[in-house]
Amino acid sequence: MSFMNFWNSSSTFGSNNSSTNLYSLFSERNAIKNGTYKRLLKSYYGSLEEDSSSATSSSRRRGQNNIIDKLLQEKMYPTVSKDTQEANSNLTSGIGSLKSSVSTLQSEKTFEDTENGQTASEKVVAAMKSYVTNYNNVVTASKSSTLSNKTAYVANMMSTTSKFEKELGEIGLNLKSDGTLQLDETKLKNVDVSKVQKLFSADNIQSYGSTIASRIKFAGGGSSTTTGTTNNSTSTDDKKPASSSAAALKADGEALASSELFAKIKDKDGNETDEYDIKKILSTAKSFVNNYNNMFDKAESSSNSGVLSNLSYIRNKTANSTKALKEFGISVDKEGRLSIDEDTFKKADMSKVQDFFKGYGSYVASNASRVDYYMNTKASAASGYTSKASYNIPPVSDYNSFI
Repeated sequence: MSFMNFWNSSSTFGSNNSSTNLYSLFSERNAIKNGTYKRLLKSYYGSLEEDSSSATSSSRRRGQNNIIDKLLQEKMYPTVSKDTQEANSNLTSGIGSLKSSVSTLQSEKTFEDTENGQTASEKVVAAMKSYVTNYNNVVTASKSSTLSNKTAYVANMMSTTSKFEKELGEIGLNLKSDGTLQLDETKLKNVDVSKVQKLFSADNIQSYGSTIASRIKFAGGGSSTTTGTTNNSTSTDDKKPASSSAAALKADGEALASSELFAKIKDKDGNETDEYDIKKILSTAKSFVNNYNNMFDKAESSSNSGVLSNLSYIRNKTANSTKALKEFGISVDKEGRLSIDEDTFKKADMSKVQDFFKGYGSYVASNASRVDYYMNTKASAASGYTSKASYNIPPVSDYNSFI
């Protein structure tokens, strides 16, 4: 999409050479830490000193050291402009306003006529105008913001809007090349409000509205400042439970995908029967459900692109498997969390359970393994400077895949 090109050209994260830029920043950070950067500066200004004969040796050395110290200070402690501070403030407040707009469009009352004579269509148009204004404010502010734990979610929100471009166009919401939205009120007024309601449905976790609401929730959920410093994703205490739940979910998924768990019970003579060890299978399924929910409860608040990408893959896989899961007594609620009805599971055909989890269990395990990896190894990854003025950059491929 053209708007993503605009994002890249306007953002500190991007340009046509974004990979080169990020690796360049990472190299600078290492050079500063190990002293190479300072030695290079000394070498450069030393050569200038040899070429000059207009000042005394001691004064030249003092000037050289002052310049080097100043450059190092600028590298380690970059100043933040007033425009950036304003963008950070606007992004923080804008996310709150956008959250309210989405909530209105997900409310059933918005799609009902009121006693004072206001029609549902009029209410939907008003709510959509508010949504477009607040959405555009957030997108615009994010392009100049340094709050990477918020801009990462905004980038994902923009990507979601791009994926739903056709559906949004059908109700009068047009995606512009700069990533903002433009409302065609006339077209929206002539659209059946049920179509808008379906697009923003709170009951469908894969709807446009639910996906946007999820990104907004976590973009505004963490503590932040508006002074221009970049926030880390989660506290150390929060990272460990998410990581352990992901690792446990990986183990459960692999177990449910294995043939060992579904091995038939043998009789006292060692002969295989037609019976499954349902108690053991149920115990593993319950553990799977528990760790699945725990992982999402903790990891969804991460701003790490690797974590979020793999959570999204799991969520979509589960949403597409809702019918099969329900057959085995496993339900998916509107938040994407699982619950299990033990009686229904026990009565299910275990051969079908086995066939299903060969694919689904393996898929979840694979992506849970990546969540565990990113929570452990890349837990604080976010582009740019941290609040302590040190570089904190994720792998380029991870960030690009998230966008």
